[in-house]
Amino acid sequence: MDAYWLEYHRSFDNALKQLSVTTAGGQTANAGRAMQMLCDWTKAVREQDGTIHLIGNGASACMASHFAVDWTKNAGVRALAYNDVAFITAIGNDLGYEKLFSQPMQWYGRKGDLLATISSSGNSPNVLRGIEAARAKGMRVVTFSGMKPDNKSRAAGDLNYYIPALTYGMVECAHQVLLHAWLDCYMNVKEWEMPRP
Repeated sequence: MDAYWLEYHRSFDNALKQLSVTTAGGQTANAGRAMQMLCDWTKAVREQDGTIHLIGNGASACMASHFAVDWTKNAGVRALAYNDVAFITAIGNDLGYEKLFSQPMQWYGRKGDLLATISSSGNSPNVLRGIEAARAKGMRVVTFSGMKPDNKSRAAGDLNYYIPALTYGMVECAHQVLLHAWLDCYMNVKEWEMPRP
């Protein structure tokens, strides 16, 4: 078991080290500068009384809910995720599951808001339709994806965070790290400067 843990740890470390960030035009972006840009966009959202919208399926939906709460409670930035069971089942049943995120963007999205998509494969049809609806509203988009380098989400955002790992566990854990880094950077939380007990 020691060997398994060492390989798992090494693989996760490599996944984060090989993070790729690209812009809307596909140009490679420096990860640090991209994070600062994302924080600047977040400040602009807050200043104009806008909203961060977070979307994803499965484990990514849980992350969307988690960070919607953290952005609102801890950072004072209004944030929404669309994972209420009645909300999901009503839209899925009445309008079609592919509209699960595009419909809320049409209802609640406003120009200047920010959409964050979390999708391990980067190819979920409802996430891609959510991006299209956000674009139509004049919203900025940041995507978090993984697995195949040619996934559709990776080319759809103003900033695109791509984790080149091949398993859901690795991609999902790396996405959680990136989402926490975004929030902590915005709030100027520095683990390395915290007093030790």
